[in-house]
Amino acid sequence: MIRSEIYGKTLRFFLAPVADLLFEDESVTEVLINGPSTIYCERGGRLERVERSFADEQVLMAAVQNLAEYVHRRIDDDHHSMDARLPEPDRFRVHVIIPPVSRQGPCVSIRKFRKSNTSLEWLISKGALDEDAAAYLRLMVRTHRNLIVSGGTGAGKTSLLNALSAHLAPYERILVIEDSSELQLQQPHVLYLEARPPKPDGKGGVSIRDLFVDSLRMRPDRIVVGEVRRGEALDMVQSMLTGHDGAMSTVHASNPLLALIRLETLCLMSDTHMPVYVARAQVASAIQVIVQVNRFSDGSRRLSAISEVEGLDENEKYRLRDLYRFHVEGREASGQIRGRLAPTGRKSRYSRLVWEYGHDSEIGRCSVIKRTTNGKRPDGAT
Repeated sequence: MIRSEIYGKTLRFFLAPVADLLFEDESVTEVLINGPSTIYCERGGRLERVERSFADEQVLMAAVQNLAEYVHRRIDDDHHSMDARLPEPDRFRVHVIIPPVSRQGPCVSIRKFRKSNTSLEWLISKGALDEDAAAYLRLMVRTHRNLIVSGGTGAGKTSLLNALSAHLAPYERILVIEDSSELQLQQPHVLYLEARPPKPDGKGGVSIRDLFVDSLRMRPDRIVVGEVRRGEALDMVQSMLTGHDGAMSTVHASNPLLALIRLETLCLMSDTHMPVYVARAQVASAIQVIVQVNRFSDGSRRLSAISEVEGLDENEKYRLRDLYRFHVEGREASGQIRGRLAPTGRKSRYSRLVWEYGHDSEIGRCSVIKRTTNGKRPDGAT
């Protein structure tokens, strides 16, 4: 029996109270262990408490230590928390935080990765968006627009990014950069780069910023960043400004405007000192499309807005062109929110690009792309 099989079986033994939720129940997307006697799981976007428990704190801590050893990490008095990704075949993302920082005992958050068959068609079937908005997003990916997926924790940002990535050209060389590898692209020429925390002696760490520097020397056609959280936002923005079009990433924010402000703030967190207005101008020039996803009160995950960035106004404030907005129309008897992502009536700035990239045959499927007028191509900024 190889080492990974031994650790896999041992891990299932130590996590026995929640093993069926993790390994057998496909409806469970996340398991949250808040100390030995309080356990929740997420189904259908909603958390529910489950009647499971570990024998005591020592048993749960043994499971944590086993998990840490499995992924070559340390969790002890000098390392109070740990992020890790379990490799195939289980593919979980795990975060652990231990006492005394956590007062209720070891806390373990385990997110199950969705299988790679997530697609725009699947999201349409789940009511996350409609075909009109999906057609627009396909065209923006195919015309190499720099696109940010914005949303809160668990809103479905990674699932949407996976779905959008299916529309990257099969001949492109794609570099994927992540803290913990979650994205699963289907193209034949994909390189996955994953950050690595420092070893116990403080050496050997590889940050997202380090990987960005590496990626720019690897002749990428596209750079896809799982999530920007720190100063690497500046590297991403500057790569967009220097010819690496068609980049995609996610960021934590509750609406498109706040997504831009968040990216600006993250740029200022880098070790490159720059005035605020310079960071703002770079973000406004680099980011072209923002897709907002939200988890609604009924547990559903849907797109709530799609906006194009029009730069800065005369007061150096971000200008956004809202193309789609979600309108709540009521609730079903079941409590499910009834509503739709509707066009605002404004047209895309990138209609001309759709023609230039040769996708004019798809224009009829998208209401926000300008059609031809008198046999001429539509006007529009590029």
